[in-house]
Amino acid sequence: MSPLKKSIDDAGGVQVVALACGKTPRAVYKWLTADCLPRTEYTGETNYAEKICELATAKGNPFETSWLLSEAHPNKSAA
Repeated sequence: MSPLKKSIDDAGGVQVVALACGKTPRAVYKWLTADCLPRTEYTGETNYAEKICELATAKGNPFETSWLLSEAHPNKSAA
C-alpha cells in the first residue's frame, strides 16, 4: 500500500479527506491514482497534508506532515 493511500485510510478514508480538504472524492481519487499530492501542496497554495495528518492523529494514527509531503511528492521517483 502506498504511503498516500495508507495516510488517507488512517485519516478516515476518501470521503472524510475530501470533505476536510474542500475537494470532491473524485479529486482525492485522482491523487491516489497519481500516487502523489497535487502540485499546489508544494507551492504553498494548499495544506492538504496537514489536514490529512490532523485527521489521522485524531483517529489515533499519527504521522508527521513532513513525512507525507516527502512520500507523496510528484517527483519522488526522480529524486
